[in-house]
Amino acid sequence: MAQTIPDLPPTMPCPETGRTLYRDTRPFTVRYKEAETIVDLPGYYPDGEGESVHVGTDMAAADAALRALKEQMDGVPSPATIRRIRTKLRLSQRAAGALFKVGPSAFDKYERAIVEPSGPTIQLLKLLDQHPELAGEL
Repeated sequence: MAQTIPDLPPTMPCPETGRTLYRDTRPFTVRYKEAETIVDLPGYYPDGEGESVHVGTDMAAADAALRALKEQMDGVPSPATIRRIRTKLRLSQRAAGALFKVGPSAFDKYERAIVEPSGPTIQLLKLLDQHPELAGEL
């Protein structure tokens, strides 16, 4: 669930219409292919329907939900899954990068959702999740 930022003002003018928008959290549907989920999305909203504005980390809940749907539908592991597997293998991010031959900062980027791992890296992650004893063979 996204966190609200206490330093944000309670209202702001809509950049498009000039209407007053109020800080609130509303349900938001995230869709990916045939799947969907609903998250609570903080932001600035008008009374009733209309355009909303999201600032700072407002979209974090929607981003996390989208990653979870991609994992469910396409098998692309989420940052949390990547971190879980790396921890299970007892590897630092640097050591995981060396083992997977993807560079010293790759796992940092995967786990912060800056980039997604490549297909071969995803396959190797899945394999080592099921058979961690094979890590010593690489």
